[in-house]
Amino acid sequence: MSSEAGYPVSLDLRGRRAVVVGGGPVAARRTAGLVAAGAAVEVIAPWVTEDVQDLLADGRVVWHQREYLVGDLVDPEPAWLVHTATGDRDVDTAVAAHADAARVWCVRADDASASSAWTPAVARGAESGPAAGVTIAVTAGGDPRRAVAVRDAVAAALDSGTLPVRRVRAVTSDAARGQGASAPATGRVALVGGGPGADDLITVRGRSLLAAADVVVTDRLGPRGLLATLAADVEVVDVGKTAGNHPVGQDRINEILVEHALAGRNVVRLKGGDPFVLGRGGEEALYCAAHGVPVEVVPGVTSAVSVPAAAGIPVTHRGITASFVVASAHEGSEVVTAALKDAPADATLVLLMGVSRLADTAAGLIRSGRSADTPVALIESGWTAAQRTTVTTLACAARDAEAAGVRPPAIVVVGDVVRVREQLGDLHG
Repeated sequence: MSSEAGYPVSLDLRGRRAVVVGGGPVAARRTAGLVAAGAAVEVIAPWVTEDVQDLLADGRVVWHQREYLVGDLVDPEPAWLVHTATGDRDVDTAVAAHADAARVWCVRADDASASSAWTPAVARGAESGPAAGVTIAVTAGGDPRRAVAVRDAVAAALDSGTLPVRRVRAVTSDAARGQGASAPATGRVALVGGGPGADDLITVRGRSLLAAADVVVTDRLGPRGLLATLAADVEVVDVGKTAGNHPVGQDRINEILVEHALAGRNVVRLKGGDPFVLGRGGEEALYCAAHGVPVEVVPGVTSAVSVPAAAGIPVTHRGITASFVVASAHEGSEVVTAALKDAPADATLVLLMGVSRLADTAAGLIRSGRSADTPVALIESGWTAAQRTTVTTLACAARDAEAAGVRPPAIVVVGDVVRVREQLGDLHG
């Protein structure tokens, strides 16, 4: 009989007797799987591999060190499941026949077509990850290698968050069942760095958490294209800020995160770049912690480094500079020059939020000793189809930016590394 005609089912073997006949590598894998499922496992074989011996040492398996005997599947009590993998076809056939007679499901390692049950290739979500509790079994018509290949692809999709793994039904503990409704457990907040803007530059962990979120609190600089992949019932709260326009203040953003988490929801705060690089992620994490909300930070590819790279500008380069400084320019040149106070004279300066006060910043840098001829690159909308780079100097930066119509979001790079772009050009995909 072909395994394609089977009826897929998941067995609860916890505490139930399961028998493995054979002690070789295949039997060892089946034994380990049964132990992981919580079965009361008995191995019948004259000898066993080291893997089985390790399980014996832990007291999780009973070993009958002998050949298989008639009656082993029903004495001292009927088994719920038997795996036979002796390598001896006659023995495996006998075990399968005895299992049929005793109405015990039997998996034969040597011949799937002669089995009454089959072991699929299984992919499981990580125990502590967004896909926790998800188990996917793959069969492929008696072709185990094909099943394993499909299983591995599914496992990768589980880890990457490209499969819809969000819980849609609350998990109820055994103690709470039958006692009526109870207050929801506190949810979690994940501060996810979405990277510089391209949908595929978010980390695997960040993508996975996004797929499992109940609520996504997003700003305008994150990978917003991923929002279209969310289920229709996922609540998206847009708190995007633009220069001079903050419709939702930071204090309110903090409150939104905590309110949803205390209501039992898993919240992703999707931010551009990295949450802890001029992203106010520290403030959000502290607020969550102060209100008893579990919080984790998922680092992102910061635009301070990645956007210059997309424009063919390394922030450090041998023979030019071995250091760089990242600063926010929206508070004026005093903050920028203070950031450079102890930096090497050749350090690259990367400015975030630097367009609106570019004239003041450039003048301050010149006053503090930077040459007026120092190269400057203004990189708009990095890692998007609208990316554009304007190359100028400190003396001409404000004038050239106005003439070119440079608009946020933009990264400003100041330093001799800008000249590397002349040989490389844009490097983004």
